[in-house]
Amino acid sequence: MSTVNDITPSEKIDFSSDQEVRWCPGCGDYSILKQVQTVLEQSGKKKEDVVFISGIGCSSRFPYYLDTFGLHSIHGRAPAIVSGLRSVRPELSVWMITGDGDALSIGGNHIIHLLRRNVDVNVLLFNNEIYGLTKGQYSPTSPEGVVTRSTPMGSTDHRFNPLALVKGADGTFIARSMDRDPKHMREVLARADAHRGTSLVEIYQNCNVFNDGAFEVFTDKASKPANTLFVEHGKPLLFADGTKGICIKEMKPHIIDIGPEFSPDDCWIHDERDNFKASVLVRMFDDTHREGAFPRPFGVFFVHDRPTHETKLQAQVTKAKEVKGLGDLDALLKGAHTWTIK
Repeated sequence: MSTVNDITPSEKIDFSSDQEVRWCPGCGDYSILKQVQTVLEQSGKKKEDVVFISGIGCSSRFPYYLDTFGLHSIHGRAPAIVSGLRSVRPELSVWMITGDGDALSIGGNHIIHLLRRNVDVNVLLFNNEIYGLTKGQYSPTSPEGVVTRSTPMGSTDHRFNPLALVKGADGTFIARSMDRDPKHMREVLARADAHRGTSLVEIYQNCNVFNDGAFEVFTDKASKPANTLFVEHGKPLLFADGTKGICIKEMKPHIIDIGPEFSPDDCWIHDERDNFKASVLVRMFDDTHREGAFPRPFGVFFVHDRPTHETKLQAQVTKAKEVKGLGDLDALLKGAHTWTIK
């Protein structure tokens, strides 16, 4: 359990705890932790108003390293604990830390119901396409055919596309970033924190011990421009240093060359409120990285405003109190009809 130190308003709030950060040297989790701490410092929040809840996995050590309230819970069940906390303490800022195994395997059922209910929580899904804590087994996001300690002849499983799952569960804030682009990650995290509802940010996180280089094509300076697409609301979808773009033709995305025939004006303009375009973006997911393949999108894909779970729940509680009063626990336990047995 994390602790909260007393501070005065004049002090700069440092959200780092006094615990030694213990991940493998070079792990992408270090970068994510730093960006989260920075976003919190810039938010003006008080430490006692922030809670981090995690499941099980390398990423789930997160609550120890933040000087806020926190809970390191059980495998895949962090959404249930988050839902309970938000239901009774809606004034808190709640963050859920999970991984591709914790959220999409044993926790798969829980995460989709958190999303459909629209509980107001920031979910950071660390995706390294492997089980790191338990030493290198394949995970729900591992590519088909991948050789791991648990799939020596290659995985036969079709992989999950996490954000397509989130979109199908009617997530109200859908985004992707990566550990090796800290500026972009901070911007996305700040947007997620400002959203009222379930904000899910998938973060590509390199496991340099069991799956090193899984996302190198998106992070390496030479290959990044041609393989990544950074979307911004109201701006055309351009990549490869502006030499290529994406347009919508016959309800499908197409890559175009920017030049004499096509200009940025011919490109798809990103609209993060467009349900159809968001569905296309989350499906823009090509495993081959072949020449002419679609780049992998990063940024905020979709934002939708609808009432949160706790807002509707609290409204029911208020109405019940108005109709029936504050209630009496002893009377409730006693019930309306009693019998005396002699």
